[in-house]
Amino acid sequence: MVLAIIPSCLSLSQKPSHSFGLPKKISFGEHERSVKRNCIERPQIVPSRNYAEAAGLRVFIISDLHAEYSENMTWVKDLSNTRHKKDVLLVAGDVAETYHNFVLTMSLLTDKFEYVFYVPGNHDLWCRREAEDSLDSLDKLNNLLDACKRLGVQTSPMSIDSLGIIPLFSWYHESFDKEEDITEVFIPSLEMACKDFHTCKWPDELSNRDTSLALYFDAMNEKNKDLIKEIQGECSPIITFSHFLPRQELCPEKRMLFYPNLPKIIGSDFLEVRLRSIHGTEGSASACHVFGHTHFCWDSTLDGIRYVQAPLAYPRERKRRMNGGEDWLPYCIYSDGKFADKLMPCYWSEYYSINPRTPHNTQLAPWVSRFYKRR
Repeated sequence: MVLAIIPSCLSLSQKPSHSFGLPKKISFGEHERSVKRNCIERPQIVPSRNYAEAAGLRVFIISDLHAEYSENMTWVKDLSNTRHKKDVLLVAGDVAETYHNFVLTMSLLTDKFEYVFYVPGNHDLWCRREAEDSLDSLDKLNNLLDACKRLGVQTSPMSIDSLGIIPLFSWYHESFDKEEDITEVFIPSLEMACKDFHTCKWPDELSNRDTSLALYFDAMNEKNKDLIKEIQGECSPIITFSHFLPRQELCPEKRMLFYPNLPKIIGSDFLEVRLRSIHGTEGSASACHVFGHTHFCWDSTLDGIRYVQAPLAYPRERKRRMNGGEDWLPYCIYSDGKFADKLMPCYWSEYYSINPRTPHNTQLAPWVSRFYKRR
């Protein structure tokens, strides 16, 4: 996710670090006292070592590799060539901007893991640096999926040792945002703030400004209906994964964000309907959905489904631990027949596990208000 208006020292939203145990309620006053020059480091997520001695299947997750950054490509190359030879890796989109870097990154990962699964993210479909034959973003998507077939990367549902893994194609739509808009400051338009509007190229009948793209990508999942039914009948638990968000509650409220219109370009209602058709409307303890895109580490259970984000993100974000750092990645979500314990400390999802969401409150958080006053 790239937003053009955010200065390099700031993330999409910021909160200062705090002690490992969160207080019962976190106030803006507490945040204000520990904010220094708007550049904030968050706590490092504590890596889980419970999986180290696991004898059975292990599933790791990662999103937002952004391998066009040399530091991120180095991170991929430095992953052990022996430790994960029997493991599964789910890559929840945004591998690289160029076809060359995409193929290089996925080749490295398939050499390190027994199984690699993938769903496309928005950066994967950018065309601004493409000198090859991609006419538009759909052509590039087909080229990436063809490359996955050649490399042995899985983009269709599969069962492995009674665990179901279901990749879900998706795209965002503006009407996904159901919460009240911020109106007290001038907020740049989506076209000004989001590079997708300039770097993705779509046929005339598809657009970011309505639901057509979201519906198009959701319809791509229809071809796997029979496979999904088989997995539903044979497997428990089931992990679904996507790049985009299926629920707005998986992103901080607008008043917390330096770009308050972010929720308009992050998720899909059709995705939530799709995954509920797989996991059940009430979810279950064996239901998990992995996502990416916003670069916030996240781990929360909503209406019976566990939602987890484990992003590598940009180097500057890792330095401030916006994504929880890098020592915990890739994250082992499943081993020896059970899901891993909840990520700790996972800043924003922990915040909302304690503080109620109040989307009707449009008063900007102090750090966001200061940012707009300086503009």
